[in-house]
Amino acid sequence: MSLATAPAPEQDGVEHSARHHPRVAPAKPSNRRRRLAYVGLTPFAAYVLIFLALPTILAVVTGFFSDDGTLTFDNVTGLFTPTILATFGSSFWLSGVTAVIGAVVGAIICYAMLGTRVGGLLRTVIESAASVLAQFGGVMLAFAFIATIGVQGLVTVILRDTFGIDIFADGVWLYQVPGLILPYVYFQVPLMVITFLPALTALRPQWAEASATLGGTRFAYWRHIAAPVLTPAFLGSLLLLFANAFSSFATAAALISQGSQIVPLQIRSALVSETVLGRENMAGALALGMIVVMVVVMWAYSVLQSRTSRWQQ
Repeated sequence: MSLATAPAPEQDGVEHSARHHPRVAPAKPSNRRRRLAYVGLTPFAAYVLIFLALPTILAVVTGFFSDDGTLTFDNVTGLFTPTILATFGSSFWLSGVTAVIGAVVGAIICYAMLGTRVGGLLRTVIESAASVLAQFGGVMLAFAFIATIGVQGLVTVILRDTFGIDIFADGVWLYQVPGLILPYVYFQVPLMVITFLPALTALRPQWAEASATLGGTRFAYWRHIAAPVLTPAFLGSLLLLFANAFSSFATAAALISQGSQIVPLQIRSALVSETVLGRENMAGALALGMIVVMVVVMWAYSVLQSRTSRWQQ
């Protein structure tokens, strides 16, 4: 037998093991297990269908159709009237201001929490409080602010009678759009802590050590390494706060009893009245505009989150 035709020697028994012990393909899930998995998804699918898909379809249908079922664009063109544009402008302004304030303050709190021990008492208390306060909204939050800094609130009376400071000297701003900033920031900051803290704690210590080894200062590390890495997560959290404020209704409805100065209150006015600005089904068109804004925000948020998860891996 020549060297050209001689079989190659076995390397550490690898060839022998592969010949006598072939790899066993992983077993595929049976049809029964697949059916059980689909059954487990049924409650979630029903929730999405009833509370997300069906309202979206109704908003689109009522926005483009009249009461008699004929196709019309009068409701959509009504979105470009000065009153509706001013309402959307107020909602964008309120959501943007509260989102920026909540994002900045929440990011500072997250940075301060880096000095606490993971799983320690202080961090656990802060995370638990943030989870609770982020959901503390609606009528209860409005009542808390009315009882605290309302016209006859505790803080208002103390400042007026003791220190001679009248916080409502220029008008009762609490019951207008500017007055919604404080209640909205109240639940925006905890929401920022919940969403941004995981990204901040995911920064690898090796990056700071490598920067220090190469002679970089702490400021240089945050400017050239940490800040570019955290930017997608910060912007994603900012968009989430914007969407949260843009869709909030109960707190604004409890504080602003007159007028429809933001989109959710305008939708309520359109639902309780037969016609708005001489148009039928204006609520559907307003909801359609609100859905478009939310879809754009959700798309941008998903893009930023995908970039965030890429560097975390």
